[in-house]
Amino acid sequence: MISRKYGRTYHYPFSPGTTSDDRINYNSQEAISRIETLVHTEKLDGENNCLNRYGVFARSHATPTQTPWTRHLRERWEIINYDLGDLEVFGENLYAVHSIAYSRLEAYFYVFAIREGDQWLSWEEVQFYAHLLDFPTVPVLAIQSQPFDLAALETDVQKWATHPSTFGSYDAQTGESCTREGIVTRNANGFSVADHPQNVFKYVRKGHVKTDEHWTRNWQRARLIHEQPSGLR
Repeated sequence: MISRKYGRTYHYPFSPGTTSDDRINYNSQEAISRIETLVHTEKLDGENNCLNRYGVFARSHATPTQTPWTRHLRERWEIINYDLGDLEVFGENLYAVHSIAYSRLEAYFYVFAIREGDQWLSWEEVQFYAHLLDFPTVPVLAIQSQPFDLAALETDVQKWATHPSTFGSYDAQTGESCTREGIVTRNANGFSVADHPQNVFKYVRKGHVKTDEHWTRNWQRARLIHEQPSGLR
């Protein structure tokens, strides 16, 4: 194993989009009460890809991926791999359309976390290195500091989840406008890999996934904003 997967992100107890394979952090309120500052970001509907000194990785971290929808990342990796050092850059790869299509995409890869050894870097460091590597970060919806009103926090997360994506979201199958996939909340400070479940939480809308295991046979490339018909921008 030359790369470790991104740790599983536990759902908020009030997240409606859980499946039988998902895990729920029923102690999220207690965990959040110990966090100084929270960063709430949009959960984008793409593939979790990792770039490190050894290559570009997808679901399996046993070997670098060679899928056609990661070719653009592998080309970027050829340019930046010597600059990565011990950093492992994780982001949403939106090159292939999944359940949600976006009408205002300006890039295909949005960084949401960076790992260095056994430590997840702070959000400030994530933004710094992403900028250095010329990658955008996922959209930030809000930053909140202690003291938290936990009831209000739940209301806020649910409210943000009812809005369209920052990049303009529509159902890839029907073409109808839709809400964003969900929300990811993380500790703004850095934390150890072992403590990931107590520092990152997600809210996913109900019935989000509409693709099956065969989607890769007929996958389509997402259009960037300058390629969209004027009515969709």
